Amino acid sequence: MTLRLEQVTVCLGGRAVLDAVDLEVGDGEIVALVGPSGAGKSTLLRAVAGLQTLDAGRVTWDDHDLAHTPPHRRRFGLVFQDQQLFPHQDVAGNVGFGLRMQHRPRAAVAARVQELLGLVGLAGFEHRRVDTLSGGEQQRVALARALAPEPVLLLLDEPLGALDRDLRDRLAVEVRALLTSLGTTAIHVTHDLDEAATVGDRTVRLPSPGPAPTSR
Repeated sequence: MTLRLEQVTVCLGGRAVLDAVDLEVGDGEIVALVGPSGAGKSTLLRAVAGLQTLDAGRVTWDDHDLAHTPPHRRRFGLVFQDQQLFPHQDVAGNVGFGLRMQHRPRAAVAARVQELLGLVGLAGFEHRRVDTLSGGEQQRVALARALAPEPVLLLLDEPLGALDRDLRDRLAVEVRALLTSLGTTAIHVTHDLDEAATVGDRTVRLPSPGPAPTSR
C-alpha cells in the first residue's frame, strides 16, 4: 500500500504553507521529512492525517482518495513532540487507549499492551504514573500507544525534538529498529539531519515555501 500526495497545497494566513507538494511513501518505507521552521512539515502530517483541509491537490492511500475519509477511519497513528499522554491514566491505560476505542476484549488489550511495552523497553511499567517517567520513557509510551492499534501508517511529528542530544541519538536508533522490525510505513518529521539519516530509509527536504520536495 502506498501513500501519495499529489499537488497538495495548504494556505494559512494568506501564505501557501504547502505549495503543490508531491510525495510518495511506499509500503513499509520510512521517510524522514526535514526542512526549516515554517516549511510546513507539521502541516503536511496534519493534511495526511485528515486534520488539515487542503486548498488544492489530494492525498491517496492505496489509490483511494482520502478527501471524504475522516481522521478516525484512516487508521493512521500519530506521535507528537509533547507526547500528549493522559496524566490521569497509568502507562498501561495510555498504551491501551486506542485498543479500548476499538472495543477489543479486555484480555486482548492487556496482551497487546504487554507486547508493545516489551518492544519499547518498558516491560514492568504497566502501573507507573506517566508523570513519574523521564522524557525518554514518556516518548516510548507515546510510541507504544500509537503502534498498539496496528496503524497502516505512522506519522511522527518531531517526537525526539525535546530530548537532549545523547538521548535523542539513542532513541533514534531504537525508533528505526522498532519500525523496521514491525514493517511499519512511516513519515518521521525532524529538523535534525543526523536523526533523519538514522531513522529514515530516505530523506525528503521540504523548502519554505517553494516547489515540491526533492529526495536523495
